[in-house]
Amino acid sequence: MSNLELKVLDQDEAPAVCCSPMVREPLDEETAVDLARMFKALSDPVRLRLLSLIASHEGGEACVCDLTGPFDVSQPTISHHLKVLREAGLVGSERRGTWVYYWVLPTALAKLSSLLQAPVAEGASR
Repeated sequence: MSNLELKVLDQDEAPAVCCSPMVREPLDEETAVDLARMFKALSDPVRLRLLSLIASHEGGEACVCDLTGPFDVSQPTISHHLKVLREAGLVGSERRGTWVYYWVLPTALAKLSSLLQAPVAEGASR
């Protein structure tokens, strides 16, 4: 007989998550509204680039002063886009002296990516 033990799952334990939420079951209204707000915020190229700049910035956070240079838009426009990202729950921020620092919220990215990941059946190439 093998020395391997099989774990018996307790009835009260939540089942392991194997599939994206969209594949497991239809989204409820509240979740759909929340996710749509995030995707809508990312549908603008400037905001998508801002999120990428913040995420890839050394230390995982960026000062607003570091985010205005790469764009051909005014500073108030950058501030507006950052506000949209913050209100959508994609970035967090903190004022430090005269500057505001931004960082990407990992849970938000995890929520978006888990929604889009579909299980790939072995041998399937669709």
